[in-house]
Amino acid sequence: MASKAIDELTEAEAKAELLALAQAIAAANAAYHTQDAPEMSDAEYDRLKQRNAAIEARFPALKRADSPSEQVGAAVADGFGKVAHAVRMLSLENAFDDADVVDFEDRIRKYLNHAGPLAFTAEPKIDGLSLSLRYEGGRLVQAATRGDGEVGENVTENARTIADIPQTLIDAPDVLEVRGEVYMSHADFAALNARQSEKGDKSFANPRNAAAGSLRQLDARITAARPLRFFAYAWGQVSAPLSSSQKGAIDRLQTLGFQTNPLTRLCETAEDLINHYRQIEAQRATLGYDIDGVVYKVNDLALQQRLGFRSTTPRWAIAHKFPAELAWTTLLGIDIQVGRTGALSPVARLQPVTVGGVVVSNATLHNEDYIAGRDAKGNLIRAGRDIRPGDWVQVYRAGDVIPKIADVDIGRRKNDVESYEFPHECPECGSPAIREEGDAVRRCTGGLICPAQAVERLKHFVSRNAFDIEGLGAKQVEMFFRDHDLAVKTPADIFTIAARDAANPLKKLKNRDGFGETSVTKLFAAIEDKRKIGLDRLIFALGIRHVGEAAANLLARHYSTWAAFEGAVTQAVPGTQAWEELLSIDGVGKTLAESLTAGFQNPAERAAIDTLIAQLDVQPVIWRAAADSPVAGKVVVFTGSLEKMTRAEAKARAESLGAKVAGSVSAKTDLLVAGPGAGSKAKEAARLGVETIDEDAWLALIGDA
Repeated sequence: MASKAIDELTEAEAKAELLALAQAIAAANAAYHTQDAPEMSDAEYDRLKQRNAAIEARFPALKRADSPSEQVGAAVADGFGKVAHAVRMLSLENAFDDADVVDFEDRIRKYLNHAGPLAFTAEPKIDGLSLSLRYEGGRLVQAATRGDGEVGENVTENARTIADIPQTLIDAPDVLEVRGEVYMSHADFAALNARQSEKGDKSFANPRNAAAGSLRQLDARITAARPLRFFAYAWGQVSAPLSSSQKGAIDRLQTLGFQTNPLTRLCETAEDLINHYRQIEAQRATLGYDIDGVVYKVNDLALQQRLGFRSTTPRWAIAHKFPAELAWTTLLGIDIQVGRTGALSPVARLQPVTVGGVVVSNATLHNEDYIAGRDAKGNLIRAGRDIRPGDWVQVYRAGDVIPKIADVDIGRRKNDVESYEFPHECPECGSPAIREEGDAVRRCTGGLICPAQAVERLKHFVSRNAFDIEGLGAKQVEMFFRDHDLAVKTPADIFTIAARDAANPLKKLKNRDGFGETSVTKLFAAIEDKRKIGLDRLIFALGIRHVGEAAANLLARHYSTWAAFEGAVTQAVPGTQAWEELLSIDGVGKTLAESLTAGFQNPAERAAIDTLIAQLDVQPVIWRAAADSPVAGKVVVFTGSLEKMTRAEAKARAESLGAKVAGSVSAKTDLLVAGPGAGSKAKEAARLGVETIDEDAWLALIGDA
């Protein structure tokens, strides 16, 4: 691989090397993860990855759709079928210090309005591969990897070869999904590598990758020859409860024949959790298998149900990760990347250094205040020590988060090193980069004339949770953006590519590099298929600042149709009924409302939106609720102090029953639930003739009394 210094590369050289790196790393991933036959050393693999990341940091516009920095492992092998999980396999929120654990307990108590005893389980977090086992009538019928949480790989035949996984269960629920972690012990890993060496085969890098690669073999006989183990710690779909508590359910899994972790303990307080964490941490080196933290879960399953879930994580669990890994290295430079909302983000370009087993060559510097040694409020951080190119800096990683610069050793700073001046102009388009009052970030004002913003907004538009157009990823967006004949400068242009290609008899897309007749046909069909789009996805895809997935869902549920949404947002200026209605949506604040309306009232932005809508068939969002819900479709407002549940829990419960929760009373309000201390909202409800009930009546109404 090329060894030319990265700061000496031309754009053409960088582009060519990124292609070569992507191919080499993809081949290494396939050899390691799919073929179970690594072709290069860990050190060489890490060197290629860090060089790829360093080139991307210097040339962010050249980042490929198949960039190794965006991938983990290899693509799903063709031989594996897909399995849709009956219950999603979610990830966990992370805690990195004692204060996070205390905050975890406090948040749960506040959410539940619970001051009494509160028990938790604490268990080691196994560093392996998540697996879900489905039993029907006591027989193992299916095994699936986590995948993306919704859909995993069918590895049933491979799972049957693992001794820790029972083939049949006695006295189990008729349907039982057991979840846990496939891993390899240190002793078995060493023995496996010894056997590999004796046969003249390549050794494995670490137990986790060996376990993951072994489970994902297309030939189950290979998996059977590998010393895989399984710890059970959770469950998915069940036809009958395992227990009323987390610990009871784990004990039940053990009686059914599953291996469960013997270090799992019941704890009564955050202090107890932290003490058990310290005990496990002290034993970490002698456990005989890899762990990367301790998982805490609320023990009472009824409380777990009340706490519920965020979009990707449960409120009732958290993973307390082991301390961040630290290392010192030289800060070679500070690069500025421009995002889709114009934010100028500083990225530290580092002399590559290994931090916690990973080679790091880039790290976030957050914003200009962080570089200067202060927080957003002007308070000193790092005792006011600023960060300058050429400095000796401390890098840390915590879990899987982006590496960060933690500190700087000014004792090793050269006298002639000048302080870093954060740019006040966009490095991509030269437009002024301003920082609004109260904002921690400086932003390019170029808008649609800024190529970096335009490209990033297009990438967001076609991203997975937006339009998700198959065959049109980041790489293709960049190509079309710069294309002379089929230029895609705005989202609407995507839906005219086929027509423009048909009208061009000479330069057909199918004849260009990277395309063929089949791929072009599939791309055009995928684009055509996405003309019909849900309102929630469309709102998110527009890429309006502060309007994320959750906000897009709120807005779509409230307005239901594009016509209602567009009309309301267009008319929503302070002092109007439309503005008050927008602010009444629980979860929509002034900042989000101002950003949303500004986007629709900006002539250039509005023209782009209108042109896009003309190409689409926007589907309404229908809020589906329990068929027998007495509050389905009603607009409910909560006010005063609720005594039997917190406001957050009341809102979640109401929405689960199909109600729309608003933050203020209006003529559209159907019901006001008023606790002690209700003030202006109760008066407004009385004035408008809105039905008002107390908390007990609310609980009786929804059947929770």
